[in-house]
Amino acid sequence: MAVNNILLQIDGLNLQFATPAGSVTALKDISLTINRGEFLALVGESGSGKSVTAMSVMGLLPPRSARITGGSILLHEKGGTSLDLIHCSEENLASLRGRRISMIFQEPMTSLNPLMTCGEQVAEGLRKHLRLGKVEAMDRVVSLFDRVRLPDPAGMVHRYPHQLSGGQKQRVMIAMAMGCQPELLIADEPTTALDVTVQQTILELIRELQQESGMSVLFITHDLGVVSDVSDRVAVMFRGEIVESGISKDVLSLPKHPYTRALLACRPSLHEPGTRLPVVADIMQGVDETASQTEDFSKSDMIQPGLDGFEDILLKIQHLRVKYPGKGGAGSNYAIDGVDFNIMRGEFLGLVGESGCGKTTLGRTLLGLVSATEGRILHEGRDLLGLSADAWRSFRRNFQIIFQDPYGSLNPKMRIGEAIAEPMKIHHLYESDEERMEHVVRLLEKVGLRPDHVNRYPHEFSGGQRQRIGIARALALNPKFLILDESVSALDVSVQAQILNLLSDLRREFGFTALFISHDLTVVRHVCDRIIVMRKGRIIESGPAEQIYKQPQAEYTRDLIDAIPGLAVGKGSEHN
Repeated sequence: MAVNNILLQIDGLNLQFATPAGSVTALKDISLTINRGEFLALVGESGSGKSVTAMSVMGLLPPRSARITGGSILLHEKGGTSLDLIHCSEENLASLRGRRISMIFQEPMTSLNPLMTCGEQVAEGLRKHLRLGKVEAMDRVVSLFDRVRLPDPAGMVHRYPHQLSGGQKQRVMIAMAMGCQPELLIADEPTTALDVTVQQTILELIRELQQESGMSVLFITHDLGVVSDVSDRVAVMFRGEIVESGISKDVLSLPKHPYTRALLACRPSLHEPGTRLPVVADIMQGVDETASQTEDFSKSDMIQPGLDGFEDILLKIQHLRVKYPGKGGAGSNYAIDGVDFNIMRGEFLGLVGESGCGKTTLGRTLLGLVSATEGRILHEGRDLLGLSADAWRSFRRNFQIIFQDPYGSLNPKMRIGEAIAEPMKIHHLYESDEERMEHVVRLLEKVGLRPDHVNRYPHEFSGGQRQRIGIARALALNPKFLILDESVSALDVSVQAQILNLLSDLRREFGFTALFISHDLTVVRHVCDRIIVMRKGRIIESGPAEQIYKQPQAEYTRDLIDAIPGLAVGKGSEHN
């Protein structure tokens, strides 16, 4: 490849972080080139060094703790000259950011200023870099919002971030990044935790804008399936090193490095429902314990999946409706619009649909956290909607929830031992704090954590570990019923596999019933017995998980399955 076709060249980059325990090497001799007009995917688990590499390019590393110990990052000009970004002044880097190099971050809500309208935030960069006037900048923003296919672009400029959906906020971030027509767009996990349909449109949008403008894209993700259809080349990172790179279709079809093969192997869609998923750590150690443990849980000591295997109804939901008031008090709309279904004792019931379909509202209504407008939720002949606040507090010992964001649901100032023991104390379980802490230790061991973890704070754990803590806390009261609300959607595929295996183990041991809320049909199919598909507050299809996945009857369900990235489907969905 000719040098004048290379836009960014990282050569021998080494980076360390200073910690109280000493220096930690984060990047080891990273060498990477991005050509003009190329879509390069950088893939690996959390902690592999992907985002650190991107922050090195942007000059956004924390100056007190990060130290580049070798290498160069060259931004090439078309005329043959180049600029080493490592040795640029902060002033020069600030002039490059947003103009020649732009970045889209993983979580748009934390990247957008909640006190500024979306239009003002995008216009800010245009006025700074392109010296546009206020009116001209806002006209450009409307044009950008139209280009990224936001509804009502002229009206959207006046909205605040909290008034937009997750997919819409990500489009605002794309518009902001594209505003000055950068040469390089860095997209750091821009589709993580988004619905598969929204994910698909965001990916297609980035690819379309890239081809229109001729810019280069560095797309960072933990999911090889996401980039299978859009990237030109892929580089795989493991523990701060690039272990494999090449043309995407070659790497994905014939991976050479064990780590690449491990990332591909742990995807739920490649395995029979109910089987134990391979774990990356085991494969990398050469001890794939799961290879001998691929028994189908449903064929051993678990109840056969499907309607016929469950005899007792745990919850009977009848004509449930939840009304939300319209804007300004005018009119109203239904988040849940007359749903009827049963949850059988001992089953895992999957609830799938896009953001805004009512999944989370339904789950929270079952727990009395959202008030129903009408209908009934019957448990052992008792209508839960008639419970008083005091009765609900007592009843919730039996009904627990595990949230999507484990960090947001844990008190950052409370040690995790105290957090897990807290519900036991509230419900007066065990005689003393010592007994409660003994039970906490047992729970931590069951979810794969160590006894000494009781004294650590949430920020000292990884995302997967925090999710294990959330599971331990939910099980502290030995509930009959668990609601898992997008509990694995933001996790790496390898960590996701560990959590899904853990849930299967705990289900066998504790025998609880679960409502598994997710937008990912491949995950739901793997762990659930039945699936309910929701759209706009209504149930449009339900049935045994395998039947819904392989022979969906509703067009909307078929669209959800078709939106799954090509690799995620594995051998391909069978409804076509």
